[in-house]
Amino acid sequence: MSLQEQKTALVGIVMGSDSDLEKMAEAAKVLEEFEVPFEITISSAHRSPERTLTWTKRIKAEGGKVIIAGAGRAAHLAGVIAAHTTLPVIGVPIDGGPLNGVDALYATVQMPPGIPVGTMAIGSGGARNAGLFAVQILALQFPELEEKLLAYKAKLSDGVAEKAARLQEVGYENYF
Repeated sequence: MSLQEQKTALVGIVMGSDSDLEKMAEAAKVLEEFEVPFEITISSAHRSPERTLTWTKRIKAEGGKVIIAGAGRAAHLAGVIAAHTTLPVIGVPIDGGPLNGVDALYATVQMPPGIPVGTMAIGSGGARNAGLFAVQILALQFPELEEKLLAYKAKLSDGVAEKAARLQEVGYENYF
């Protein structure tokens, strides 16, 4: 089956609170850019554990391949999901709270042996990378995504070359 024939979400994006949506939207933007079907929801490992478990099982049952889970503070969402599925889980620590996301980073990255969670950077950049990492995982099954990833990386490289040329042209003191 090609990516265009895919009728259900390949990626599930979940966050612990609606306050995380602005950051997690970056993962959704990447998936939209690569035309990867996804769904996005809110569910809490602590406040709605049954909802989280039901959602996790449904995503896999309906053909999902990757889960991206973003949470702040205690940030147990990715680990709880990883404990209940064999799908790859990508954790995004959300910045906020008194520790600015460092607590979420530690909670997401320090999983016990046997419960792997691929952990991205704190905040929006981490959410964007989570989307890209999900696309890379899916590219193993959908060759058209690998082609899009190669074009994406070429565009990144071209952007660096353009900025370097501009710097040479105007000088560093006039660059900004």
